[in-house]
Amino acid sequence: QVQLVESGGGLVQPGGSLRLSCAASGSFFSLGAMDWHRQAPGKQRESVATITTGGSGNYADSVKGRFTISRDNAKNTVYLQMNSLKPEDTAVYYCAAAAILRSGVNVKYWGQGTQVTVSS
Repeated sequence: QVQLVESGGGLVQPGGSLRLSCAASGSFFSLGAMDWHRQAPGKQRESVATITTGGSGNYADSVKGRFTISRDNAKNTVYLQMNSLKPEDTAVYYCAAAAILRSGVNVKYWGQGTQVTVSS
């Protein structure tokens, strides 16, 4: 099993910044792509950013230029630096990771989510 634990959420004023972290632990051979997703009240979960094992990031149009995804492979951790936050960024943010288990099976795991609220 693989556990993903997010941290770094909270309340921030519009224009402010937050940095989310997601650490993976458990029994796995390696981690593949890691993602951040978010779900606002009454809306479907949406992809925010994805990063490959090599460090290449892709972003939703709504966050390009404001959010930066990064990872530390030695720590099995993915980060999401969020700048110039807007009220519409308010959501529960989830991380996800593709884990290659020791059996060779590739399974996607999800964290429990962390609340981000952007409000004055």
